[in-house]
Amino acid sequence: MYQRILVPVDGSATAQRGLREAVKLASGQATRLLFLHVVDDYTTLSEMTSASGYEDMLKRLRQYGLDVLSKAKREAEAASVHCETLLREVTGKRVADVIVEQVGQHGCDLIVMGTHGRRGFTRLTLGSAAEGVARISPVPVLLVRADES
Repeated sequence: MYQRILVPVDGSATAQRGLREAVKLASGQATRLLFLHVVDDYTTLSEMTSASGYEDMLKRLRQYGLDVLSKAKREAEAASVHCETLLREVTGKRVADVIVEQVGQHGCDLIVMGTHGRRGFTRLTLGSAAEGVARISPVPVLLVRADES
């Protein structure tokens, strides 16, 4: 089976579905999960007018990411699954690229992540980190669709 699974998490219900699927895959196996949260401060940087406002917002984004990772770790540990967490901070990079970079840096052999499964104009306007990852990943990617309800 898989040795190391990368699981991007952002606190959304969609990411939570990916997390639960990854925990199921790893449960009872010698598989380790690596939970990744990406703090993308580019949007924040472009919207902030003062340096102090930017630093405050960045501090809140970091704390949010740490909270998301902590919750993911607790869920995996409750299922007796070994895991690690990683918070990456980037400016001006696509989140999909950051996710795929971690595959090589951490020896992952699978990515499991949630996706909204959007189509048409909505997909074009909102973009999709999941789609970007699936296109450029050197390892298999398991996309878990959001609940339809």
